[in-house]
Amino acid sequence: MVPHSSYSLLRKELEAGTLTCRQVVEYYLQQANAHSDLNAFLELYPDEALAAAEQQDKLLGEGKAGRLAGMVIALKDVICYKDHGVSSSSRILSGFRSMYNATVTERLLAEGAIIIGRTNCDEFAMGASNENSAYGPVKNAADPGRVPGGSSGGSAVAVQAGLCHAALGSDTGGSIRQPAAFTGLVGLKPTYGRISRWGLLAYASSFDQIGPMTRSVEDTALLLEVMAGPDAYDATCSQQPVEPYTTALQQYQHQPRRIAYLGEALDHPGLDPEIRQHCLDLFNKLRAEGHTVESVSFPYLDYMVPCYYVLTTAEASSNLSRYSGLLYGYRSPNATDLESTFKRSRSEGFGPEVKRRIMLGTFVLSSDFYDAYYTKAQQVRNLIRTKTRDIFASYDLFLLPTTSTPAFRMGEKAADPVAMYLADLFTVQANLAGNPAISIPTGTHSNGMPFGMQIMGADFSEAALLGFSEYLLQLARA
Repeated sequence: MVPHSSYSLLRKELEAGTLTCRQVVEYYLQQANAHSDLNAFLELYPDEALAAAEQQDKLLGEGKAGRLAGMVIALKDVICYKDHGVSSSSRILSGFRSMYNATVTERLLAEGAIIIGRTNCDEFAMGASNENSAYGPVKNAADPGRVPGGSSGGSAVAVQAGLCHAALGSDTGGSIRQPAAFTGLVGLKPTYGRISRWGLLAYASSFDQIGPMTRSVEDTALLLEVMAGPDAYDATCSQQPVEPYTTALQQYQHQPRRIAYLGEALDHPGLDPEIRQHCLDLFNKLRAEGHTVESVSFPYLDYMVPCYYVLTTAEASSNLSRYSGLLYGYRSPNATDLESTFKRSRSEGFGPEVKRRIMLGTFVLSSDFYDAYYTKAQQVRNLIRTKTRDIFASYDLFLLPTTSTPAFRMGEKAADPVAMYLADLFTVQANLAGNPAISIPTGTHSNGMPFGMQIMGADFSEAALLGFSEYLLQLARA
C-alpha cells in the first residue's frame, strides 16, 4: 500500500472493498516500526488501533461508518486521549495518563478516525526545531541531519514519512505551520476559538490552537469541519456555526482577489534568496491570473517576536506552576520536605528551555518589571491586532513566507536561543492577532528541502482561506 494523497481516495477503496481498515492500520504500524529512528512517535497503540480498524470495517460493511472511517491519525503529545499517556514530551509528566478525552479527540473518534499513537514534540510545545524534547530530537525524513521544525515536529514527520495518514498539532507561534513548511505538508492554524482547547496541555492559553497537518488541503478542510464548533468545556471557543468547509472547497470560485504581501518580510536580511525569488515569481503568476497583488507596510515586524515571547512566557510561568511534584507526574526521589519537593521536582523534571521560559515569564510578571514588559507587550499586541485588521479591511488575503529558510541542520541554532526564537518571525503575527493562517508546500530549495507559503485571512475566513490555498497550490505547480 502507498499512502493516499487524500482521504477521499482512501475512502473509495475502503467502500469498494479493495482495501480494509485493518490493512491500512497494519501498513502504518509496519512503517512506524521500520522508521523508529526518526523518533516521531513516543508511543504506538497497535492492539487498540487494530481493534478499532476491525470495528470500522464492520461499520463500513453495514453502511454506518462515520466521515473519517479508517483515517489513521496521530496525536501530538499535548492532546489528551483517555487512559493513555500524555506528557508534553517532558519528564515532569512521566507516567501520567489522561483521565478524559480532549474535545478534538472525542470528535475524531465519533467519526471513525483511528488513533495510532502519540507523537514527539518540543517540551511543552516550546521550540522551533523539536530538539527540546526530553525523549530526544525528531529527525526530518527528507534529511535526517536536519530538523523537522517545532514544536509539532513529531506530528509533521509522522505524516511526511508515511507513518500515518494525518496528525494533529498545536500552534502557539507557528508550531504547526513551521514544521509543515519544513516537511512539505499542509498545516493550518485556525482562528483563535474555532477549535476547542479542552484537553490541550497549555503553554500560553491566549495563543494556543489545535490544528491538522495533512498531505492535502482537502483533508485539512475535512478535519477542520469535524473538529470545529462550540464547546461547553471551553469558554474561549467561538459560538459561530461551523461552515461546510469541504463543500466550500469544491465550490470555490477563482475570481480576482485583492492580495497583500509584507514588503518588510521580502526585504528582511534573514530571508533566504531562493525563497524570496520564489515568492516574487508566485506573486507575478497571481497577477497574470488577474489578481491584485500589492506590497503593504507593517512597521511592527521587528517587535512581534519580542512581544510574543514576553506574553507567552508570562502565560507559561502561570500555566506550568501546576506541575509541582505533589499530585501527579514526576516527584524527585531526592526530596526531603515540602519545599525541596517543589524545588527538586521542577528542577529535575523540566528541561533547560522550559526552565528558561518559566524564569523569563516570572521576571516580566514581577512587580518591578510588570509595566515595563508585560503591560507594554499587551499594548504592542493590541497594535498588531489593529494593524492586521486594517489590512483585511482593504485586502482579501495576506501572503508571506512561512519561514525565512528551509529546515536547518541539527544543532545549528541550539546554542543561540535568540536565533532560534527568530525562526518564528513570520508566523507569530497570526497568533498575536488571532487570525487563521495556513502553510502550503509551494517550493523546493536547491538543497532539496521543501519550504512553504503562508496565507493569512480575516477572522473565521477559513472557508475562503482553504479554497484559495488549493488554487494557489495548483498555480505553484503549474
